[in-house]
Amino acid sequence: MGLLQEWFQQESKNNDDTISHRPQDEEYQFYHAVSSGDVDLVRQNCEMRRFTESEGVGVLSRNPVTNLKYHFVITAAFITRFCVEAGMEMEQAYRLSDFYILKLDHLNTISAVADLHDRMALDFTGKMRLLQKNMRTSKPITKCVEYIYSHIKERITIEELAEHLELSASYLSRQFKEELGISVSDYIREKKIERAQNILKYSDDSLVDIANQLSFSSQSHFIQTFKKYVGMTPKKYRDLYYNTNWTTDEKKQGAGG
Repeated sequence: MGLLQEWFQQESKNNDDTISHRPQDEEYQFYHAVSSGDVDLVRQNCEMRRFTESEGVGVLSRNPVTNLKYHFVITAAFITRFCVEAGMEMEQAYRLSDFYILKLDHLNTISAVADLHDRMALDFTGKMRLLQKNMRTSKPITKCVEYIYSHIKERITIEELAEHLELSASYLSRQFKEELGISVSDYIREKKIERAQNILKYSDDSLVDIANQLSFSSQSHFIQTFKKYVGMTPKKYRDLYYNTNWTTDEKKQGAGG
């Protein structure tokens, strides 16, 4: 049977069964809530477990878990697009989307996929909420922040940023502090520590490797800076948070297999 003939037969069956999908405005309301940083509305949607409901949702696979994974990828794509249009830096949005989609590979239960969906939605929402607070930054400072994000693994100096923006280092330092309420060097350190937290959670990289990846002068400098910003050592942080959100279901299944 050709694909066209098969399509017509499927369409005829669907018409007979009066299959319908959810209204688009309901989906767009959710995407808009994420992109506008409406944490309360997104959390409410997640608590209702709308993502796992089968009514009004297209069947993309006969396997329930695979079907939900496909819908997860679609949701991630729409969230990414809405957030970019609302002002999130494109590279950040796509990296965040890729990060969560890759996490799907090892999930084998509907509840695990649903939990990951909720974390992704709330993560994007939280970042958009912070972004909305800083939307009034000038174009040079916005470009400065984007440069820092894209080069966070490198050693970034105020002179390098100033040269990239074609500004004087003194002017950039003064303007950055005035608009964001934090010095350029402190902002860079904060972002490096945020990246370190993710690496500690979701990888087995050693502390010296992480220090090298993020261009700290030494492992001891990394540990000292991390403790200053997070309130605990990297080792303690990893002991508390390593993979706790991703491996619970997998470990249970492994124990029962």
